[in-house]
Order: sequence, then C-alpha cells, then structure tokens
Amino acid sequence: MEQLTINSMQFAEILGIGKTLFYSLKSEGKLPRPLSFGSRVLWNRKEVEKWLDYNCPNQNKWENMKKEISC
Repeated sequence: MEQLTINSMQFAEILGIGKTLFYSLKSEGKLPRPLSFGSRVLWNRKEVEKWLDYNCPNQNKWENMKKEISC
C-alpha cells in the first residue's frame, strides 16, 4: 500500500538535504504548506510529487498554482 503522507525527515530525504537545511526552507516558506495533526506535521505525498514536477515554487506561489492544477 502506498504511503499517503510523509514526515519532515522523509521529505528531506526526497529532497536530498539534511534536517537543518530542510527546517530553514520550511521556516522561509519555500516548501509546500504541511498538514498539522496535533503535534504531527505531515505532507501529502502526491502534492510533494506535483510540487517537485513544477520546479519547487515557494509556498505562496504554490498555493496559487494549486488552484489551477489538480493535486
């Protein structure tokens, strides 16, 4: 069964970066908006794949783009 969500370490691994750089990018708004479940922060795997296909736009641009594409 395919995993529907990924955590920050899995996301960083997909990007090929370490956790420090990952959290810097997250705090700078350069990653897609995560899903929050209490203290858990996760990302939709399909959205991350689509975000990568669209050359990793910053969070604001991505939110606008998502309105026009299917994620």
